[in-house]
This record gives sequence, C-alpha cells and structure tokens, in this order.
Amino acid sequence: MGLKKYRNEDTPTFYFFGVSTAQSSIMRVFPEWVKYLDVGECRLQGIDFKRHDKPMAYRQVVRFIKEDSLSLGALITTHKIDLLQATRDLFDELDSYAELMGEVSCISKRNTSLIGSAKDSISSGLALEAFLPQNHWRQTGAEVFVIGAGGSSIAVTCYLMDSRHGDNKPAKITVANRSAPRLHEIQRVHEAVGATIPTDYVLTPKVEDNDAILNRLPEHSLIINATGLGKDAPGSPVTDRARFPNHAYVWEFNYRGDLEFLRQANIQKEERDLTVEDGWIYFIHGWTRALADVFRIDIPTQGKVFEDLSRIAARVRYRRMQG
Repeated sequence: MGLKKYRNEDTPTFYFFGVSTAQSSIMRVFPEWVKYLDVGECRLQGIDFKRHDKPMAYRQVVRFIKEDSLSLGALITTHKIDLLQATRDLFDELDSYAELMGEVSCISKRNTSLIGSAKDSISSGLALEAFLPQNHWRQTGAEVFVIGAGGSSIAVTCYLMDSRHGDNKPAKITVANRSAPRLHEIQRVHEAVGATIPTDYVLTPKVEDNDAILNRLPEHSLIINATGLGKDAPGSPVTDRARFPNHAYVWEFNYRGDLEFLRQANIQKEERDLTVEDGWIYFIHGWTRALADVFRIDIPTQGKVFEDLSRIAARVRYRRMQG
C-alpha cells in the first residue's frame, strides 16, 4: 500500500482519519495550534477511508503508526467503531471508554505502547454544556431524540446517562437508526453502564419514520443529527415536512458540508423559538482533547488557553469562508 507516503521523510506526523479530511478546517487550524502550543515541528496528514471500509485498510494504517517512530498518533472521526473492531489486537492499551463503547477516537503512543482512547463522551458533554441551560432537564422534563446510532451517539447518550447528573436528566431518550446492528450495540453499551433513563431504540429505515418521532416530542426537547448526513453524505435524516417542537434545542453534529438538517431547523427557528447549534464547539473540544493526549500536555477546557485556541480556529474558519 506504500504507507510511507503518508509522512515526510524527517517530520513528526499526526494523522486524521475521516471520509473527506481535506475539506476539514483542521487542515488549516492545526499548524497554527501547533505553533501556539509550542510542541515542536509536526505536520497533519489526512487519510480518507470509505464508510465501513475493509478491515485490512484500517489495520495497515494503524500498524504503520504503531511501528513508525515519526508517527505520533491519530484522531478518528467516522470510523471509530469499525477501526477498533478491525485493529483491537494492535493496541497495547485501551482506556475504559474505548473498552465500554467499542470505539477509538484517538490513537496516541507512550514509549513503544499504542494506546486507544474514546474521547467523545468528554467532548460531546463539554460541547452540550456550552449551549444547554444548567438544570435544563430538571426544569423542563424534556426528552432527547438522537438520530443515528454510531460512536458519537453512544458517546453523547452515555454522557446524558451519567449518574453524576443526579435528577437533572432527560425524561426519555429515543435513539433511531436505519439498520438494526448499531441499535443493538448502543443498547448493549447503555445496559453495561447501568442506565436508568427510559430509552427507546427505534428502527427507522425511511426518513419519514424519523419525522414521526420528531413530531411527537414535547417542548424543550433536544434533537441531534448524529448520522453523518449533511457531511459524509448529502441529505438529512428528516424531511422538510418534519416539525420541531417549540423551544427545542437542535444540534447538528457536523459543522461543514451541505448541512441540510441545519437548514431545516433554521427555517423553523423563529417560528418555534429554536436554539440551533452546529458541530463547531464539538470540533474544538474533540481536537483539543486528542492533542492533549498525543502531545502529553495540559490543555484546559476553559480559560485563556482554550479561548485562545478557539479564537485561532475561528479566525482560520472565517478566512476560509471569506476566501
């Protein structure tokens, strides 16, 4: 496969596994973050896989990172579950979230050991706390509707189910997916964490099936597009006929692509008093958690350093939009 092509001859390299990595803002943000964090010379290399790619495709790259001294680690987006299923034996250590959720979102190295971590529960929780009012669930009795049952859905629902929230938790969670195996897997994880929130796992092979769930949600509910539709593939998991509940919080996990789901929510934003969020803050938290692991440095989740990193990323994003 000629995997040596993925790095320069003498430059430490951090990898980014996705579907369309060249389009990500991180390709322009990363060099400026590295300079700000003063971690030395390092380049970012994107590697695109097909959705649900062949196991050997994942194994070749993970083995290369493990054996190559200049390969520092990787951040994984769309392929978190598939990658771990294909490469579990190549890791010397998995963190507790990776073991529980059956996914890896960050690969790092310690001496000769290859370490797999699942950061999305932390990242998604931090991103959610940035826009959802404190004590929201206790005060409203609202529900959560997560469309999609992949790694990001597992992460955010496990965060919501964490017992440390006490009685500030959704009245109900509904997870919908167009195929059954992912639903079985997310249900297994929820049972493993001892979740106490009532949860429905609904097979929705047609987008109209998601409309039906959306249309019956109570006010103030949280609706999440965790399908990848709108970024990794065009479209939306709901139709234009779907109606968001009044005062709802609508979260599109993506921040780039055609973002059809985001467009649909914004059309109803004023009429229904919606709070509409894209995946930009999730993007910031996801990458900074991975960089902290790979470079073994402390990157706070709030305060001056985090605000500086956020401003750098926003400036790069703005320049790109203007260009």
